[in-house]
Amino acid sequence: MCDDDINPWGETENSVSRRTFTMTAAAAASLSAVQAHAQANVTERDVQVKTPDGVSDSALYYPNGRGSWPGVVVWPDIKGLRPASRDVGRRLAAQGYVVLVVNPFYRSAKAPAYESLDFNQAAGRTALFGYRDALVAGEGPFRDARAYVAFLDAQPQTNKAKMIGVQGYCMGGPLSFQTAGAVPNRIGAVATFHGGGLTTKDPSSPHLLVAKTKASYLIAVAKNDDAREPESKDILKATFAQTRRPAVVDVYQADHGWTMRDFPVYDNAEAERAFSELTKLYKTALA
Repeated sequence: MCDDDINPWGETENSVSRRTFTMTAAAAASLSAVQAHAQANVTERDVQVKTPDGVSDSALYYPNGRGSWPGVVVWPDIKGLRPASRDVGRRLAAQGYVVLVVNPFYRSAKAPAYESLDFNQAAGRTALFGYRDALVAGEGPFRDARAYVAFLDAQPQTNKAKMIGVQGYCMGGPLSFQTAGAVPNRIGAVATFHGGGLTTKDPSSPHLLVAKTKASYLIAVAKNDDAREPESKDILKATFAQTRRPAVVDVYQADHGWTMRDFPVYDNAEAERAFSELTKLYKTALA
């Protein structure tokens, strides 16, 4: 589905090199406000998740106080586990979830992996895409998914009577589909934000896993991704209809990466709309 010069996870080397990966002052102020509110009611722990391929240094969040809550796995985008993705974990936990934000690149580097790389240089981009390739090779995503879900289920804060949600950004989109395919009896909701490579011509295309899942879906598409691959959303809609899986597929009026506060294209209005839809999905599918 992707042109040869376009990375199937929604990034191109040129697009990465154009981005400065620095926060604007407005986004930084907004982030600080969100973090201050969430930290007052949320416990945060850095955790070590054992997988068949090593140990993933990840981050766990859950509400303060006694009780148990549904679990959520968060797959970050190409920048991996860093402050902006940790913010997602805090905000979700403040709503009443046990959230595991993973380091997808643990096979290659500790988080935050991007800090040691210069994305404006070819060597930095090559290293980053190498980290991603080590993750997606073979059955790696499925092994990781099972380990992350098992880790959540082992936490005393997790309500194992409730289904688990999974959400992914950019390259995390396909990984979220693969998580639902790997543990179909535990995943009740899948959300992707500016996900790339959800529909391909490959027999292992992520969208072909939908039939074996029991999840409801939220697919938030970036307008420039849709302009490049307008048929992808139609393939997804047809897949959900054929498999009778509840789904919302929507094109947002913002560019790839708009939900993450440390991207120059961050769009607060559309990001909040996407989070509102995510809130609706989880309240319904993880109840």
